[in-house]
Formats: sequence, C-alpha cells, structure tokens
Amino acid sequence: MGADRVGGGRRQPGRAVAYAVCGAVLLSGCASMPDSGDLRGVESTPRQDTQVRVFAMPPHENASPSEIVQGFLEALTSDDPNYETAGKYLTEEAARTWRPELSTTVLADAPETRAEPVGGREDGEEFAFTMTGTKVATVDAQQSYVPVTGSYSRPVHLTKDRESGQWRIDALPQGVVMGRSDFQRNYMSANKYYFASNAEAGEGRQPSAVADPVYVRRRVDPMTQMARSLLNGPTSWLGPVARSSFPTGTDLRKDAPALTPDDQNKVTVPLNARAARVGPGKCDEMAAQMLFTLQNLTPTVDEVELRSGGKQLCSLTEARAEAVAALGSLQHPDYLYFVDDDHRLVRLPTGVGATRAEPVPGALGEGSTALRTVAVSRDEHTAAGVSLDGKTLYVGALVSGGSLGEPVLRSRGKTEEDRLTAPSWDARGDLWVADRDPAKPRLLLLEKGAGEPVEVETSGLDGRIRAVRVAADGVRIALVVEQDGKRSLLIGRIERGEKSDERPAVTVLELRSATPELEEVTAMSWAGDSRLVVVGREEGGVQQMRYVQSDGSTPEGQAPAALTGVEEIAASQDDRLPLVANSEDGIVRLPSGAQWQKVTEGTAPVYPG
Repeated sequence: MGADRVGGGRRQPGRAVAYAVCGAVLLSGCASMPDSGDLRGVESTPRQDTQVRVFAMPPHENASPSEIVQGFLEALTSDDPNYETAGKYLTEEAARTWRPELSTTVLADAPETRAEPVGGREDGEEFAFTMTGTKVATVDAQQSYVPVTGSYSRPVHLTKDRESGQWRIDALPQGVVMGRSDFQRNYMSANKYYFASNAEAGEGRQPSAVADPVYVRRRVDPMTQMARSLLNGPTSWLGPVARSSFPTGTDLRKDAPALTPDDQNKVTVPLNARAARVGPGKCDEMAAQMLFTLQNLTPTVDEVELRSGGKQLCSLTEARAEAVAALGSLQHPDYLYFVDDDHRLVRLPTGVGATRAEPVPGALGEGSTALRTVAVSRDEHTAAGVSLDGKTLYVGALVSGGSLGEPVLRSRGKTEEDRLTAPSWDARGDLWVADRDPAKPRLLLLEKGAGEPVEVETSGLDGRIRAVRVAADGVRIALVVEQDGKRSLLIGRIERGEKSDERPAVTVLELRSATPELEEVTAMSWAGDSRLVVVGREEGGVQQMRYVQSDGSTPEGQAPAALTGVEEIAASQDDRLPLVANSEDGIVRLPSGAQWQKVTEGTAPVYPG
C-alpha cells in the first residue's frame, strides 16, 4: 500500500488495511548455511497474502551456529510485534542492548552469510558470521525511508553458554536487516500530516497540511503505530518547515488500547495529560492531523475524537476537516488547461466526459501572445505563460477583458532549450520558474506572480534545472536536474528566511533523489500528497511511466498504462481525476480502470498548480 492512492477516490475499499489474522505461517524452507565455506544465501520469505500473519519459531535444543543465525534472520521478517522471538536467539546481555527499532536496512536480496570459526576451530565456544549484501534503502528510527547504494557487511558473533551448552548470538548490529521482498511484505508506506510553518493557503489563512511519508509494519497494529509516529513529530527532513498542533510531549495514554474504528467509523484517541488544556481551535487542528493520517492508512475512518483525562477534547468529521486545514488531495480543480494549436491557453472541465476546449477568459486566451508552456494558480484566478520562443514570462488574470501587460521575466538564453522552464504556482500564490541560460542558470520566485524576481538559493545543487513543480503544501519542490547527460528527479525543502529590503530570502535545501533507478527523466508531476508520476527510462531501457514517492520509494499498486512518445504529463493531487499527457497522439487522458484516450490536439497540459 503506497502512501498516496493509485487511482480512485478516498473511499476506495481496496485501500482498507487488513487487520484480521487469517492464519499463522511458520518460517521454514530457507537455504541452509554451512558453519564454514563459501557464501550462501538465506532465501527471502515468499510473498504472503497481506492478511496472513507470519510467526517465527524459537531456537530448538542444540541448534548449530548456522541454525541460530538462520532462525534469527527469519525471525526479523516475522510479524512478532516486539521481536521477542528474535530476542530468544540472543544472549541475555545482547537482548538487553539490541534495539531493533533503530533502523531497518533493506538489501536487494536476503543477506548472505559467511561462517568463520573463531580461532580456526569449529568445535570451540565462539563462532563468527559476516552478513553481506547490496543496500537498497534504510528506514531510520523516525520510520523515514532513504534510498542508498553500496555494499553491506556486518559481523555477527556467537558464543556457547557454558551451563546450557546452547549457542546464542552475543554481538550483532543494531536495527534489523532483510531483503527487499521481505521488506515489501512486512512494511507499508503511509502519510502522517503536519502543517506548513512557512506557507499559508489562500485568503482564509487555513494552515496548509503537509504529508510526511513513513514506513510502518503492516500487520503490527499500523493504526496505533501511525498515531504514535504523528505524535512524535515530523521527520528530520521535513521538520524545519512543518509544525504540529499537538503540544510537546503529547502521547497516547499509557494504557491506551489499540486504535480501531467503531461501528460508526469513528476512532477515539486517548491522549495523555499534555493535551488536556488545548483550546477548541487548536484541538480541531490536532484532530485534523490525526484524521488525515488515519484516513491515509485506511478509508474506513469518518471521524476522530480526541480525549484526555477521561474527557472529550474535541471531535472532527471528514466534512469539517476541510474547513480546518487545506489538504492538496482534497482540492478538486474545475478545469484542465493546455495550449491549443493556435498557441492560446484553453481549458476543459475536469473529468472524463468533456472534449471541447474553450479559450480561458482574459488576454492569455486571446492568442495575441503565442504560448509554449503555462501554469494556472491553485485558485484558478490567475495564469502564467511562457512565450513560444521561451524568452518571456507573462502573468494575467483569468477574467474577461483583462490585459496582459509587459513580461514579468525575460531570459537571455540563446536557444529555446536554454531559456525558461514551464512555471509553477505554490500554495501562497507565488510563481516559480527556472531560467536555463547556461551563462546564468537560476531558480526564480515571483511573489504573487509579480515584482522583481527573487533568486532562490539551491544549496548543494549540481547541474542545471530542466523542470520545476511545487507541491500543493508549498514547502516541497520537485526539480528535474540535468548533470553529465543524466536527468534526475530531485525533491527539495523550501525554507523562507527574514525579508531583506522587503524581499524574502528563499532557499531550497536537502535535495534528494526520488528516482535513483532512472537515468533520463522526461516529465513529472505531483500526483498526490507525497506521490509523483514520472516519465523516464532506466539505463539502456525504453521510456516508461511510473509512480514514485517523494522519499524515493516505490508505492504499491499498478503503474499507469504504457504510452509512447510522452513529452509532458499532468496529474492532479486529487487522484479521482485522470492523468493527462501530451504524446505523439496529442492530448490524451487515462481514466481510472481504462486505457489512454485521445482528447484533442494541443500541448503543455496542466492542472492548477
């Protein structure tokens, strides 16, 4: 299950988390590991039905060193909530100091092990193994996923208890390690939600909800895991630009039962005394955070009630939550926009029925200025367009009779490819665009789409920006960056400092790859609160379209249907709306559960944003 839904609306029954235990499967049948000799693989546990609970076996009497290590690695992939069975393979001292929750290391395959008797003797009282593999990712103590590469090599030491004569592990790496297939079976991605600390959405000044994707164990009470993760605060990467309305120190009540919806689809969340004195407005924000978080995990939640000290603090329904906070995936745009064959900005009502486009009201729809790419503000009141030659950027209101005026930005690049990218609007109503001029490549911000452009500092960026898309929350930005002939998708955090001379100091920090396996990213668009749709190809491969998470992981669910010759892609953060692309067949769209359908001729399709 991915943190963002793949097709369908929020109420798709297929997103429900399975809590029922349909059976217990004993882990067995793994490849044997000799006590010495060549590298051998510990086979990954076969993928099981997501409703099947997998339990590990404790060590049997007089188990050999290889059987102890094998059993321990198998136990790491089970559904034992606190790894109690895995702990039985350790000495008492090692069990006290081992902290499996510190990290999860994901390898391409299950760890291979080499057994080496200490001191050259196989009948001694010590034994050592080395676990090896190829790293794919790590999940840290905050449950945050980070793609990694490189080799993995960690020692495991065993000793024979002098009294019982049983082998046990007495030294091992902290955290857990497993192959990718076991990780996919054991863990699921879900979003927890905070509020943007440097961006407010719209004139109503609603806080803008920000998705923070984390990985939790899918059959170990995931709802309670997500609630605790939410209360622990945002992950380190998001923390500088996100805030929580829960008071510091808020946690679930110590004796709180596992969270689960009642027969009215309401989840009651018992909190400790730290939350007891919050006011109504703050409590509504807390409840919105909890509701968005639990609904992302399972759609069978309509209401959240927060309690502390045996008393109700507040209760929030799904309908009321939309008035408390702005959430990108809940925003439903009225139109899809694109550039027609006359280079005008035109629009179609969203959905799958409309095929007749109409020019937008205002100067951008009149055709007096030929357009190449466009962006429409999230309130659909204003649009920006880059001229056909890529040199100039115009901004105009989408109202009849509106004039265009002078360009708000000009590029000095010598060719179209060295000039302005397609623009993008953020939740504050500010406009972003990159100038690809090799002599002075820049990422620029125009406050409210006007005034002197602010040059955005891109700390640690190597290469030239080819495309820009800002997330609905206004604190994350997706950039296609070209370096050494390779185009990668990077996700950065937008930080805003104090204004100097009435101009903001804006920085994009901690850029990280969202597509480590792709060599050439052609097009991309945000397609959910933490998900993007990407067109690209792997080294030596053909063009493909896939969904990726903003943390670089791959969400569950099917990839979009194949489509050739894609040059541009547009997705709404409301995943009930179809994907739209500019391909060799013109403007096409992908309704849920269907194949790509031709809509009309044109280029540069975009949803608001």
